[in-house]
Amino acid sequence: MTIRDIPERLQINQYVDTPSNFRMFRHTLDQNIDTHWHQFFELGLVVSGTGVHKINGTPLRLERGHTFLLTPADFHQITPDPGQTLQLYNLIFTEGMISEELSEQLFERRKEYICLLEPEAYVEAEREYERILNESAAWQEHSGIIVKGCIERLLVDLSRSCTLPVENMQEEAVAVAGEMAGAEVKVGVETLLPVHPSIRKALLYLQHHFRNPLLLAEVAQLAGLSANYFSESFSKQTGFTFQAYVRDMRLQFAKSLISTTSLPITEICFASGFNTLPYFERAFKARYGLSPRGLRNRASQLSV
Repeated sequence: MTIRDIPERLQINQYVDTPSNFRMFRHTLDQNIDTHWHQFFELGLVVSGTGVHKINGTPLRLERGHTFLLTPADFHQITPDPGQTLQLYNLIFTEGMISEELSEQLFERRKEYICLLEPEAYVEAEREYERILNESAAWQEHSGIIVKGCIERLLVDLSRSCTLPVENMQEEAVAVAGEMAGAEVKVGVETLLPVHPSIRKALLYLQHHFRNPLLLAEVAQLAGLSANYFSESFSKQTGFTFQAYVRDMRLQFAKSLISTTSLPITEICFASGFNTLPYFERAFKARYGLSPRGLRNRASQLSV
Protein backbone atom coordinates (compact mmCIF):
# COMPACT_ATOMS: atom_id res chain seq x y z
CA MET A 1 0.00 0.00 0.00
CA THR A 2 1.08 3.57 -0.58
CA ILE A 3 1.34 5.86 2.42
CA ARG A 4 0.11 9.30 1.42
CA ASP A 5 -0.98 12.56 2.98
CA ILE A 6 -4.19 12.61 0.94
CA PRO A 7 -6.74 9.79 0.64
CA GLU A 8 -6.80 7.63 -2.43
CA ARG A 9 -8.70 4.79 -3.93
CA LEU A 10 -6.37 1.93 -4.78
CA GLN A 11 -7.08 0.67 -8.29
CA ILE A 12 -7.07 -2.94 -9.45
CA ASN A 13 -4.52 -2.35 -12.19
CA GLN A 14 -2.09 -0.81 -9.69
CA TYR A 15 -1.86 -3.89 -7.50
CA VAL A 16 -3.43 -6.92 -9.15
CA ASP A 17 -2.24 -8.73 -12.26
CA THR A 18 -5.26 -9.17 -14.53
CA PRO A 19 -4.67 -12.88 -15.34
CA SER A 20 -4.32 -13.93 -11.70
CA ASN A 21 -6.99 -11.68 -10.08
CA PHE A 22 -5.10 -11.61 -6.76
CA ARG A 23 -1.88 -10.56 -5.05
CA MET A 24 -0.39 -11.67 -1.76
CA PHE A 25 1.77 -9.66 0.67
CA ARG A 26 3.30 -10.08 4.08
CA HIS A 27 3.57 -6.52 5.36
CA THR A 28 5.72 -5.01 8.08
CA LEU A 29 4.24 -1.67 9.20
CA ASP A 30 5.82 0.86 11.52
CA GLN A 31 4.04 3.91 10.08
CA ASN A 32 0.41 4.95 9.78
CA ILE A 33 -1.55 3.85 6.72
CA ASP A 34 -3.85 6.79 6.06
CA THR A 35 -7.54 6.54 5.19
CA HIS A 36 -8.08 4.88 1.83
CA TRP A 37 -10.38 2.51 0.00
CA HIS A 38 -9.99 -0.09 -2.75
CA GLN A 39 -11.39 -1.19 -6.05
CA PHE A 40 -10.85 -4.77 -4.88
CA PHE A 41 -11.39 -7.04 -1.87
CA GLU A 42 -8.82 -7.31 0.91
CA LEU A 43 -8.30 -10.10 3.46
CA GLY A 44 -5.92 -9.55 6.36
CA LEU A 45 -4.53 -11.41 9.35
CA VAL A 46 -2.30 -9.86 12.03
CA VAL A 47 0.74 -11.98 12.89
CA SER A 48 2.33 -9.77 15.56
CA GLY A 49 2.34 -6.27 17.01
CA THR A 50 -0.50 -4.06 18.20
CA GLY A 51 -2.28 -0.99 16.95
CA VAL A 52 -5.63 0.44 15.89
CA HIS A 53 -7.54 -0.47 12.77
CA LYS A 54 -10.25 2.06 11.96
CA ILE A 55 -12.78 0.52 9.55
CA ASN A 56 -15.58 2.73 8.25
CA GLY A 57 -14.86 5.09 11.12
CA THR A 58 -14.99 2.47 13.86
CA PRO A 59 -11.70 1.88 15.73
CA LEU A 60 -10.77 -1.72 16.55
CA ARG A 61 -7.76 -3.08 18.43
CA LEU A 62 -5.13 -4.78 16.31
CA GLU A 63 -3.29 -7.74 17.80
CA ARG A 64 -2.23 -11.23 16.80
CA GLY A 65 -5.23 -13.05 15.39
CA HIS A 66 -7.18 -9.94 14.28
CA THR A 67 -8.64 -10.78 10.88
CA PHE A 68 -10.85 -8.86 8.49
CA LEU A 69 -12.42 -8.73 5.07
CA LEU A 70 -12.80 -5.37 3.33
CA THR A 71 -14.96 -4.88 0.25
CA PRO A 72 -14.83 -2.07 -2.34
CA ALA A 73 -17.51 -0.34 -0.26
CA ASP A 74 -15.27 -0.03 2.84
CA PHE A 75 -12.65 2.51 3.87
CA HIS A 76 -10.01 2.07 6.56
CA GLN A 77 -6.76 3.21 8.13
CA ILE A 78 -4.13 1.45 10.28
CA THR A 79 -2.13 3.01 13.12
CA PRO A 80 0.57 0.93 14.87
CA ASP A 81 0.90 1.60 18.59
CA PRO A 82 3.92 3.74 19.58
CA GLY A 83 7.08 1.66 19.39
CA GLN A 84 5.23 -1.25 17.76
CA THR A 85 5.80 -2.89 14.38
CA LEU A 86 2.80 -4.66 12.90
CA GLN A 87 3.25 -7.76 10.81
CA LEU A 88 0.30 -9.04 8.85
CA TYR A 89 -0.72 -11.10 5.88
CA ASN A 90 -2.51 -9.03 3.27
CA LEU A 91 -4.35 -10.66 0.40
CA ILE A 92 -6.08 -8.59 -2.26
CA PHE A 93 -8.30 -10.10 -4.94
CA THR A 94 -11.11 -9.39 -7.38
CA GLU A 95 -14.63 -10.79 -7.55
CA GLY A 96 -13.36 -13.38 -10.00
CA MET A 97 -11.79 -15.30 -7.10
CA ILE A 98 -15.17 -15.87 -5.37
CA SER A 99 -17.81 -18.21 -6.72
CA GLU A 100 -21.24 -16.71 -7.28
CA GLU A 101 -22.73 -19.08 -4.67
CA LEU A 102 -20.24 -18.05 -1.98
CA SER A 103 -20.59 -14.37 -2.87
CA GLU A 104 -24.34 -14.57 -2.32
CA GLN A 105 -23.89 -16.33 1.01
CA LEU A 106 -21.34 -13.79 2.22
CA PHE A 107 -22.96 -10.60 1.04
CA GLU A 108 -26.70 -11.13 0.75
CA ARG A 109 -26.97 -9.33 4.09
CA ARG A 110 -24.85 -6.40 5.19
CA LYS A 111 -22.37 -7.88 7.64
CA GLU A 112 -18.89 -6.81 8.69
CA TYR A 113 -16.37 -9.63 8.74
CA ILE A 114 -13.97 -8.50 11.46
CA CYS A 115 -13.03 -10.61 14.46
CA LEU A 116 -10.28 -12.03 16.68
CA LEU A 117 -9.55 -15.65 15.82
CA GLU A 118 -9.20 -18.35 18.41
CA PRO A 119 -5.68 -19.90 18.50
CA GLU A 120 -6.67 -23.00 16.55
CA ALA A 121 -8.49 -20.97 13.90
CA TYR A 122 -5.46 -18.67 13.63
CA VAL A 123 -3.17 -21.61 12.89
CA GLU A 124 -5.54 -22.81 10.15
CA ALA A 125 -5.74 -19.34 8.61
CA GLU A 126 -1.96 -18.86 8.69
CA ARG A 127 -1.53 -22.18 6.91
CA GLU A 128 -3.79 -21.00 4.08
CA TYR A 129 -1.95 -17.67 3.72
CA GLU A 130 1.42 -19.45 3.64
CA ARG A 131 0.13 -21.83 0.95
CA ILE A 132 -0.87 -18.83 -1.17
CA LEU A 133 2.55 -17.22 -0.62
CA ASN A 134 4.32 -20.42 -1.64
CA GLU A 135 2.20 -20.91 -4.75
CA SER A 136 2.76 -17.26 -5.73
CA ALA A 137 6.52 -17.61 -5.35
CA ALA A 138 6.73 -20.75 -7.49
CA TRP A 139 3.79 -20.57 -9.89
CA GLN A 140 3.06 -23.78 -11.74
CA GLU A 141 0.26 -25.77 -13.27
CA HIS A 142 -2.94 -25.71 -11.17
CA SER A 143 -1.57 -22.97 -8.85
CA GLY A 144 -4.56 -20.79 -9.74
CA ILE A 145 -6.98 -23.51 -8.64
CA ILE A 146 -5.10 -24.00 -5.36
CA VAL A 147 -5.08 -20.27 -4.60
CA LYS A 148 -8.78 -19.91 -5.36
CA GLY A 149 -9.51 -22.81 -3.02
CA CYS A 150 -7.40 -21.22 -0.26
CA ILE A 151 -9.20 -17.88 -0.63
CA GLU A 152 -12.63 -19.48 -0.50
CA ARG A 153 -11.70 -21.54 2.58
CA LEU A 154 -10.40 -18.38 4.28
CA LEU A 155 -13.67 -16.62 3.49
CA VAL A 156 -15.82 -19.47 4.75
CA ASP A 157 -13.80 -19.81 7.97
CA LEU A 158 -13.94 -16.03 8.48
CA SER A 159 -17.70 -16.06 8.05
CA ARG A 160 -18.02 -18.85 10.63
CA SER A 161 -15.71 -17.08 13.10
CA CYS A 162 -17.33 -13.64 12.84
CA THR A 163 -20.68 -14.47 14.38
CA LEU A 164 -21.23 -11.15 16.18
CA PRO A 165 -21.72 -7.74 14.59
CA VAL A 166 -18.69 -5.51 14.98
CA GLU A 167 -20.60 -3.08 17.19
CA ASN A 168 -20.99 -5.82 19.85
CA MET A 169 -17.31 -6.72 19.69
CA GLN A 170 -15.83 -3.26 20.05
CA GLU A 171 -16.41 -0.95 22.99
CA GLU A 172 -13.97 1.67 21.73
CA ALA A 173 -16.14 2.82 18.81
CA VAL A 174 -16.45 6.54 18.28
CA ALA A 175 -19.60 7.86 19.97
CA VAL A 176 -20.74 9.71 16.87
CA ALA A 177 -20.36 6.63 14.68
CA GLY A 178 -22.38 4.60 17.18
CA GLU A 179 -25.11 7.23 17.32
CA MET A 180 -25.29 7.42 13.54
CA ALA A 181 -25.38 3.67 13.11
CA GLY A 182 -28.19 3.33 15.61
CA ALA A 183 -30.32 6.07 14.10
CA GLU A 184 -30.06 5.27 10.44
CA VAL A 185 -32.08 2.76 8.49
CA LYS A 186 -29.66 1.28 5.98
CA VAL A 187 -30.50 0.71 2.37
CA GLY A 188 -29.19 -2.77 1.75
CA VAL A 189 -29.97 -6.29 0.73
CA GLU A 190 -30.74 -7.40 4.28
CA THR A 191 -33.96 -5.37 4.31
CA LEU A 192 -35.09 -6.67 0.94
CA LEU A 193 -34.92 -10.46 1.03
CA PRO A 194 -36.53 -12.53 -0.29
CA VAL A 195 -36.26 -11.00 -3.75
CA HIS A 196 -36.10 -12.35 -7.25
CA PRO A 197 -32.68 -13.89 -7.99
CA SER A 198 -32.06 -11.41 -10.82
CA ILE A 199 -32.73 -8.43 -8.56
CA ARG A 200 -30.66 -9.97 -5.77
CA LYS A 201 -27.77 -10.30 -8.19
CA ALA A 202 -28.07 -6.60 -9.04
CA LEU A 203 -28.25 -5.63 -5.37
CA LEU A 204 -25.13 -7.62 -4.56
CA TYR A 205 -23.35 -5.87 -7.39
CA LEU A 206 -24.48 -2.45 -6.16
CA GLN A 207 -23.17 -3.17 -2.65
CA HIS A 208 -19.61 -3.17 -3.97
CA HIS A 209 -19.88 -0.83 -6.97
CA PHE A 210 -22.28 1.93 -5.94
CA ARG A 211 -19.50 4.55 -6.06
CA ASN A 212 -18.70 3.75 -9.69
CA PRO A 213 -20.48 5.36 -12.65
CA LEU A 214 -23.58 3.21 -13.08
CA LEU A 215 -26.09 2.95 -15.92
CA LEU A 216 -29.40 1.22 -15.33
CA ALA A 217 -29.10 -0.57 -18.68
CA GLU A 218 -25.71 -2.06 -17.75
CA VAL A 219 -26.91 -3.33 -14.37
CA ALA A 220 -30.06 -4.69 -16.00
CA GLN A 221 -27.91 -6.59 -18.48
CA LEU A 222 -25.86 -7.99 -15.59
CA ALA A 223 -29.10 -9.17 -14.02
CA GLY A 224 -30.19 -10.76 -17.30
CA LEU A 225 -33.26 -8.51 -17.74
CA SER A 226 -34.34 -5.85 -20.20
CA ALA A 227 -33.87 -2.29 -18.95
CA ASN A 228 -37.61 -1.57 -18.71
CA TYR A 229 -38.47 -4.81 -16.93
CA PHE A 230 -35.51 -4.45 -14.59
CA SER A 231 -36.50 -0.88 -13.69
CA GLU A 232 -40.07 -1.90 -12.94
CA SER A 233 -39.06 -5.02 -10.99
CA PHE A 234 -36.37 -3.18 -9.02
CA SER A 235 -38.86 -0.54 -7.85
CA LYS A 236 -41.45 -3.13 -6.87
CA GLN A 237 -38.99 -5.30 -4.96
CA THR A 238 -37.03 -2.58 -3.16
CA GLY A 239 -39.49 0.29 -2.85
CA PHE A 240 -36.94 2.59 -4.52
CA THR A 241 -36.23 3.56 -8.08
CA PHE A 242 -32.82 2.41 -9.26
CA GLN A 243 -31.48 5.98 -9.24
CA ALA A 244 -32.84 6.71 -5.74
CA TYR A 245 -31.39 3.48 -4.36
CA VAL A 246 -27.92 4.20 -5.70
CA ARG A 247 -28.08 7.83 -4.55
CA ASP A 248 -29.01 6.75 -1.02
CA MET A 249 -26.13 4.27 -0.82
CA ARG A 250 -23.75 7.01 -1.90
CA LEU A 251 -25.19 9.43 0.63
CA GLN A 252 -24.82 6.91 3.44
CA PHE A 253 -21.20 6.32 2.49
CA ALA A 254 -20.56 10.08 2.37
CA LYS A 255 -22.23 10.57 5.74
CA SER A 256 -19.96 7.98 7.31
CA LEU A 257 -16.87 9.64 5.86
CA ILE A 258 -17.97 13.09 6.97
CA SER A 259 -18.72 11.95 10.51
CA THR A 260 -15.57 9.91 11.11
CA THR A 261 -12.77 11.43 9.02
CA SER A 262 -11.28 14.85 8.32
CA LEU A 263 -11.30 14.35 4.55
CA PRO A 264 -12.30 17.45 2.56
CA ILE A 265 -15.99 17.62 1.64
CA THR A 266 -15.14 17.91 -2.04
CA GLU A 267 -13.01 14.76 -1.87
CA ILE A 268 -15.86 12.93 -0.12
CA CYS A 269 -18.33 14.11 -2.75
CA PHE A 270 -16.41 12.56 -5.64
CA ALA A 271 -15.25 9.52 -3.65
CA SER A 272 -18.89 8.70 -2.93
CA GLY A 273 -19.79 8.65 -6.62
CA PHE A 274 -21.29 12.11 -7.13
CA ASN A 275 -20.27 14.13 -10.17
CA THR A 276 -20.80 17.67 -8.90
CA LEU A 277 -20.48 19.29 -5.48
CA PRO A 278 -23.68 21.42 -5.71
CA TYR A 279 -25.84 18.38 -6.49
CA PHE A 280 -24.20 16.39 -3.69
CA GLU A 281 -24.81 19.16 -1.17
CA ARG A 282 -28.47 19.54 -2.18
CA ALA A 283 -29.11 15.78 -2.05
CA PHE A 284 -27.31 15.46 1.28
CA LYS A 285 -29.31 18.26 2.93
CA ALA A 286 -32.57 16.86 1.55
CA ARG A 287 -31.72 13.42 2.99
CA TYR A 288 -30.30 14.41 6.38
CA GLY A 289 -31.60 17.92 7.07
CA LEU A 290 -28.06 19.30 7.35
CA SER A 291 -25.43 20.32 4.85
CA PRO A 292 -22.29 18.15 4.74
CA ARG A 293 -20.36 20.85 6.62
CA GLY A 294 -23.22 21.22 9.09
CA LEU A 295 -23.09 17.50 9.87
CA ARG A 296 -19.32 17.64 10.31
CA ASN A 297 -19.63 20.56 12.73
CA ARG A 298 -22.25 18.70 14.75
CA ALA A 299 -20.13 15.56 14.81
CA SER A 300 -17.13 17.58 16.02
CA GLN A 301 -19.18 19.12 18.83
CA LEU A 302 -20.50 15.72 19.95
CA SER A 303 -17.01 14.22 20.03
CA VAL A 304 -15.62 16.92 22.34
